[in-house]
Amino acid sequence: MENELVVPCDGGAMEEDSGFKWRLKDVMWASVGVVGESALGVTEKVVFSDGTCRILKRFRMVYVRRKGFRRRVARLAEIGQCCDYLVPVRAYLYSKRFKFVVSDYYPMGSLYDLLIGAREHGHTPLTWKKRLKIILQVARAICFIHSQSPARERNMIMNVHGNLKTSNIMIDVDFNAYLSNYGFTQLAKEVSDDTHQWNTSSQSPREPLSRKNDIYHFGLIMLDILGGAKALESIESCDCERKGDVKDKEGGIFEFTFEGKDRWKVLKVWNMAIECTNRSREARPSIENILLHLSN
Repeated sequence: MENELVVPCDGGAMEEDSGFKWRLKDVMWASVGVVGESALGVTEKVVFSDGTCRILKRFRMVYVRRKGFRRRVARLAEIGQCCDYLVPVRAYLYSKRFKFVVSDYYPMGSLYDLLIGAREHGHTPLTWKKRLKIILQVARAICFIHSQSPARERNMIMNVHGNLKTSNIMIDVDFNAYLSNYGFTQLAKEVSDDTHQWNTSSQSPREPLSRKNDIYHFGLIMLDILGGAKALESIESCDCERKGDVKDKEGGIFEFTFEGKDRWKVLKVWNMAIECTNRSREARPSIENILLHLSN
């Protein structure tokens, strides 16, 4: 089993010029550090003997067989390589004991890491311009995914991400954003850490795979970027007819400073986040309209 190959996502064999010439034993002998956990699996930073760093997503409970897993990962990787704002999937392994995918490593970590670092560990908070840049780039990644046609391919929904959250947004040294884990909810089941039981679906009954649910979670991401828990709490306490009116609460909501000329843009993002988190699915805007509104 330890000699099983880690398969590159170009669909070819292990050529000499391939960036992936590893076997399972190479991964097992590499230096591994856990950088995140979720219901889908464990995310690990893997450092090989030659100094190469990669991110490995090890799934807890894969629900497709080897052939289906290979086909799905290859297709997701093919689509991901066509967008500048998606984390590329480089390779995968499907063995009796382990099922994982390999992607690029980003030293800055995730958006979640940056936000929590400022809130809890005294790190320098992101500026408004960096936050807006990240929001727009994530929106472009979602727009690319939502524009996939055909929407379905052999039991896969191609035009939905399915797992949008700040820990799935990777940041490079220039503060560019890259969306990761595209389509992974269609590879593995979610496993509860409390009960160690797995669900029959990777999404809860109230969270079907849909573009409207992607939009809702993108709205939560925007609120988190703007003000974290304060922003999320404020929309629950505001009158539903006047959620966008935060003139008297700006100082207590936003966790960054901005000049007067940027105020209208900050409020524009705020109001769009409110629209995205509307309880009515039909009332949520499309990602195309979001981009058009925020880019103007």
